[in-house]
Amino acid sequence: MKFVDYVTITVRSGAGGPGAVAFRREKYVPRGGPAGGDGGDGGSVILEADPNLSTLLDLRYRRHHFAPSGEPGKGNNQKGKDGEDIIIRVPVGTLARNAATGELLGEVLEPGDRIVLARGGRGGKGNAFFKTPTRQTPRFAQPGEPGEELQVILELKLLADVGLVGFPNAGKSTLIAALSAARPKIADYPFTTLQPTLGVVDVGDYRTFVMADIPGIIEGAHEGKGLGIRFLKHIERNAVLLFMIPALEPEPEEAYQTLLNELEAFNPALLAKPRLVVLSMADLLPEEERQALSQKYPSFQDGTEVMLISAVSGYGLAELKEKLWSYITRARAHASAS
Repeated sequence: MKFVDYVTITVRSGAGGPGAVAFRREKYVPRGGPAGGDGGDGGSVILEADPNLSTLLDLRYRRHHFAPSGEPGKGNNQKGKDGEDIIIRVPVGTLARNAATGELLGEVLEPGDRIVLARGGRGGKGNAFFKTPTRQTPRFAQPGEPGEELQVILELKLLADVGLVGFPNAGKSTLIAALSAARPKIADYPFTTLQPTLGVVDVGDYRTFVMADIPGIIEGAHEGKGLGIRFLKHIERNAVLLFMIPALEPEPEEAYQTLLNELEAFNPALLAKPRLVVLSMADLLPEEERQALSQKYPSFQDGTEVMLISAVSGYGLAELKEKLWSYITRARAHASAS
């Protein structure tokens, strides 16, 4: 399925139905009085988070969502039928903005969360509502309120516990395939990952977390180079960032700093997230070099922990899952406390 994370739609709520002007006309009731019912309320357009969806693809082909108006009131104090609400289902993690003003209308972060994008107009009151002891035969009623129409930008930001960050061909897709049931495209050339991938990692003892892989970042990604600028937003909601650098990289700390610079240029708040570095493809090194590299880089100068792994041979993966789980647990506890 094609991954679509940005779409603009037009929504319009229904207008309220007008109230009725009517009087009772029954045998033996010569002066029945006003009996005009209220108009029905217009339908609203509502955004709802659906955990079974992972893309905004359907909305790319259905860009207009118009709710029906309420029906007019009727005689004999009959209220008009309300217009039905329109429910637009989107993936969890979708935010909505007013396309004209840029105002954030809301976000749906949990399954079942709802946002009212356009509220239906209220139905007008019928003349029966306006009857008073001094005004016993009102001959007027309210019109219904108009509906709302606006263009809405929907933007999906993936919700995951761990976000993979690295250059093209760092082994991110291989790692998520080794740790989860996700099956991203894997090849020996850059930019094989063209869209984000989510995978559920089983740590054991009923502990699981979600990992997100995004296309590789290159220097200058925040300026639009490569594919990174489009997908960097998907790590904004990740609890922990996992940086992947090939173990064969001559200067792994410099490569790590380049990635940090790109994240900071895109959104400085990303640097506040807990992060861990893994030197991948450790199976390509002899045992002595692995040991030497591990001793040289227990951590980088900024205090970030460093681990050696191989997604192909499984070297270090069990320890990595436990380490990530401890990071995630602390991040969740911090989020709950704040």
